[in-house]
Amino acid sequence: MADTRGMSQSPESRGGPRKDPIDAIVEQWAAVRPDLDTAAMEVFGRVFRLARTMGDRMERAYGRFGLSRGEFDALATLRRAGEPYTLSPRELSATLMLTTGGMTGRLDKLEGAGLLRRSPDPHDRRALQVTLTERGLELIDEAVGAGLAVQAEALGALDARQAAQVAGLLRALLAGTEG
Repeated sequence: MADTRGMSQSPESRGGPRKDPIDAIVEQWAAVRPDLDTAAMEVFGRVFRLARTMGDRMERAYGRFGLSRGEFDALATLRRAGEPYTLSPRELSATLMLTTGGMTGRLDKLEGAGLLRRSPDPHDRRALQVTLTERGLELIDEAVGAGLAVQAEALGALDARQAAQVAGLLRALLAGTEG
């Protein structure tokens, strides 16, 4: 178990940034329920706020390309598959943790926009495959660059060592919650 003593000290006393809204919430709980250990709230409150803030920023970044985050994720998954940028709808659904029904609607929209095409699987006549079009490939390459620029800008608040440390700590936390 992590040693959480001192987490509730003010950020300024630890040489950190100024207080944030999570500090205020923790202070309010301490005033009315001093028996509570709010260390987890200090971490997850910030994770939730960061996820919401960055999710909104990413939505705006991808929106400039006419894509929602979900549509970006589908195109990016095909791009990461490598040439010929093809997966089955089932593989896409599993990677994106979507139901097949949810995937069908997303694929319909992207196919209608000319960003991907569905075709019969040459190895299984009962199955389909989904492939990025040239237009889809160009668009996702531009959109991923724009998204990474937004993320890099946000990480500008940290130096390289701090960013690596946060990544490692979040990896460990995620592994502990998913496993």
